Amino acid sequence: MPATENQGSFLNRISIRRNQFNSIDNTDVGEVEELEHFQKHVADRFSGLLSAADSPGETPEQPSPPLLSISWFCNLLDAFLCCESEFKVILIQGRDPIQFSRPPLDRLLPDLLERSVKALDVCNAVTQGLDLIHHWQKLAQIAVTALEQTPVGEGQIRRAKKALTTLLTSMVFDDKENANNNYHGKWTERTKSFGRRGPGHGHGKDRPAGNFRSLSWSVAKSWSAAKQIQNMSGNVVAPRGAESTGMAMPIYIMNTVMVMVMWALVAAIPCQERNGLSTHAHFQSPRNLGWTQPIIGLQEKIGEEWKKKEKRGTPGLLEELQRLEKVARSLIEFADGFVFPLEEEKVGELAAQVEELAEICRKMEEGVGPLQQQVREVFHRIVRTRAEVLDVLDQVSKLVAPVQY
Repeated sequence: MPATENQGSFLNRISIRRNQFNSIDNTDVGEVEELEHFQKHVADRFSGLLSAADSPGETPEQPSPPLLSISWFCNLLDAFLCCESEFKVILIQGRDPIQFSRPPLDRLLPDLLERSVKALDVCNAVTQGLDLIHHWQKLAQIAVTALEQTPVGEGQIRRAKKALTTLLTSMVFDDKENANNNYHGKWTERTKSFGRRGPGHGHGKDRPAGNFRSLSWSVAKSWSAAKQIQNMSGNVVAPRGAESTGMAMPIYIMNTVMVMVMWALVAAIPCQERNGLSTHAHFQSPRNLGWTQPIIGLQEKIGEEWKKKEKRGTPGLLEELQRLEKVARSLIEFADGFVFPLEEEKVGELAAQVEELAEICRKMEEGVGPLQQQVREVFHRIVRTRAEVLDVLDQVSKLVAPVQY
């Protein structure tokens, strides 16, 4: 009888041990499947963004906004938010908090949290840049309103030229000067005078366009967007060996996606001190991973555009901004050679350019606000995820804290 009891006890222990191993195996298989799905979703989202860059143009059947347009950036931020949501589920949901105190999470999470703080600074700077773009759009709209009058006389031409000259002067500034407080002060004084006809006139309709540069950057005077991106891209290293199939990989993916998105925003939207930006996001990503290929492709395309930007000194790579600058220059040249009354050929030429400028203003009016709202959503999402991770780390610190006797 005792032998039978011992035998039963032994078999029970074997059964319990087998169930434990099966549970561990199922957990590992589940994590591997989650990781594979995450990588596939990242690859699909960024492949769609890259295909839009390779074949720009919008059709009713398959919308495809041009690379670096407002609509394209809305899609980019949508992709980021989707990746971030999926990443948070993989990182936190159903995971034993004690794992956060063990390698590699104990090493990688502090780095991720620090990178998130830097991304918040970038979001702040980009939001201010979008405010500036909105005011540029208002200046362009002043020119459109003046030039849509019929017939166009010298008064309308002078008003349009003054608005567009103010616009271009504000666009053509050196990134180093942009960080200089004296430059801000001088520029604010210059633009406040736009549209002022006499004492007290600053309360009229032209006032918002006149003092748009009084919006100061919400970052320190010494802050540099290029250096911030450089700091964010540092230490983004692909996991090797056994870590490449564990939690180190989704953290690496999220770090890469975050740096790429912030870099693209800084390249397109006016930000403080961006000199050398094109070289600061070229961290090494292994090309043998499927999800890295579309990200590397986008990085190369945007990098080439930035090199062109540095040569001609445009304020940003945003497609609508580049078109706005081109049309504004053309209209100023037209204004310089204006003779009243206009010849019929000149009337048609002016109408075409005004129509193009009006279309750009419309796209900016419709798109800048939603894009700014998305940037704010990215900001708040990063804040929430960071807070949740910190809560888990706080729980872990209490679990592993030595008991005081």
